[in-house]
Amino acid sequence: MPTTRRSRTIEAPPGELWRTVSDPHHLPRWWPRVTRVEDVRDDEFTEVMLTARGKVVRADFRIVRRDGGGRGIVWEQLVDGTPFARVLGAAETEITLEPASDGTVVTIELRQTLSAREARSRMVPRLGSFMVARAAAATLDEALDGLERIGG
Repeated sequence: MPTTRRSRTIEAPPGELWRTVSDPHHLPRWWPRVTRVEDVRDDEFTEVMLTARGKVVRADFRIVRRDGGGRGIVWEQLVDGTPFARVLGAAETEITLEPASDGTVVTIELRQTLSAREARSRMVPRLGSFMVARAAAATLDEALDGLERIGG
């Protein structure tokens, strides 16, 4: 399972960043390619994203854990029965916030499982996991850039 983790210290108090990362309505402000969020209810939401080629893509998510103390949140992408299921078996994003003397250390971890079909492919063991991890790293770096713009 490819797991990608990025951390950065952002010059903003944890409470300010928590309000941003814990509310799906704020995702278009900081998460790459998200243009809007729809159907936010209870702990579920839908991201509407724009690909590099200008195609609109929708992805559904469920918040599976939210730390009451404002230090962490985990959401999973609902991939079954979607076009994402061709590549992904599961995808889970975890964000943790740790107070620091110069702001907040934000860590974003993306854990992905390739679909059974992709895992059986001859190329996946060598190339697929690397490509998925590299794309995830770029996404997480962009997300941290977005939080830095908001918080800094």
